[in-house]
Amino acid sequence: MTQTAFLNPSDAVVSTHTGTIAGDRFQVLDSWRGICALLVALFHFPTASAISQSSFIGSSYLFVDFFFVLSGFVIASSYANRLSRPGEVARFALVRFGRIYPLHLVMLAAFAGFEVLRLVLPQLHGTGAAPFTGGFDIKSLAANLFLLQGIGFEDRLTWNAPSWSISAEFFAYLLFAGVVLVAGARAWIWFVAAAVTAPLFLLAFSTHHMDVSYDFGFIRCLYGFSLGALLAWFQHDSIAGARQILTRSGPRMNWTLAEIVMVAVIVLFVSLAGDNNAGIAAPLVFALALFLFAHEGGWISALLRTPFMLTLGALSYSIYMVHIFVQARLINVAGLVERKLGPGLIGDIVLRGEPATGFGAGWTGTVAIVVMLAATIAVSWVTWRLVEMPAMAWFRRLSKRI
Repeated sequence: MTQTAFLNPSDAVVSTHTGTIAGDRFQVLDSWRGICALLVALFHFPTASAISQSSFIGSSYLFVDFFFVLSGFVIASSYANRLSRPGEVARFALVRFGRIYPLHLVMLAAFAGFEVLRLVLPQLHGTGAAPFTGGFDIKSLAANLFLLQGIGFEDRLTWNAPSWSISAEFFAYLLFAGVVLVAGARAWIWFVAAAVTAPLFLLAFSTHHMDVSYDFGFIRCLYGFSLGALLAWFQHDSIAGARQILTRSGPRMNWTLAEIVMVAVIVLFVSLAGDNNAGIAAPLVFALALFLFAHEGGWISALLRTPFMLTLGALSYSIYMVHIFVQARLINVAGLVERKLGPGLIGDIVLRGEPATGFGAGWTGTVAIVVMLAATIAVSWVTWRLVEMPAMAWFRRLSKRI
């Protein structure tokens, strides 16, 4: 891939204003967020192992579109009837800002701090660009501070590269709120228009299919977000019809078979569509998956409601935001060990046709993947407890004063 794409699992899956389809939360969709965040972490981790080189992992950047669809679904479900006055829009914008920005700021500070370390410790320089140059320059730092890095202000991925989608999605939130405030019950017409025109724009102007981020990332986000919002708008009638079809006999088995087929379709689609224009259909495929798993009707859904899977869902935004930093530091540590002991941990590899520096094949790459995933989850738990949760609570309290 010519660009590095990241997904955005920043939105907690919350109950709708009229209740959810299965209980008080879309718990299974929570768990899907965690799974997809880990898949993106695997996508970005450079090893020569068969896992990293597989077509499925190599195209897993498409899961960013799952999260854009999910975000639109969640936001429209929760707020479509609650943005009729400017004060409500202001509270909405403040709460959404509080959901995404604090952890973004913390990770931006972590990357900047490491650049300072590179200035004072020559052994950390490596063979890359000098500190505070390239994608880590001061100008790009300012763009990241103002959440402008994903809407066309930059010419490359910068600093904590996953945050391009945070930038794009925050402006999608604001656009959603403005459209609902002005158009009211007819807002869905505007999102139909966006869902139709955005993929046509990408087909016409993108040279990297769906693999766009800092350049056309906002258009990509708006495409998936609009589909998710439309699904929320029309969910009750469509879901009632699906229930009648799937529950005529053996409802649990019918839901389970449907879920198995959907997982197979996702794996096959992602494996085949990552490097061609078929990837434009990703939001449509993921909207169908979201529609199905929102029912939580089959045995796969039951598995996804286990405590471990729900914990992954809770940590998904932190996983998304910290994994690149964790991976980079693991490579730094491996490089230092390499220079001291020479065990051949890392070196020049070819990752999906592109030169890279990473871990080798065989047991080295597999062990490195396991360590990376464990470290990412552990760090994510810390940032979830110490950054995400306190910040969300503080911004909610602040929004009540407006």
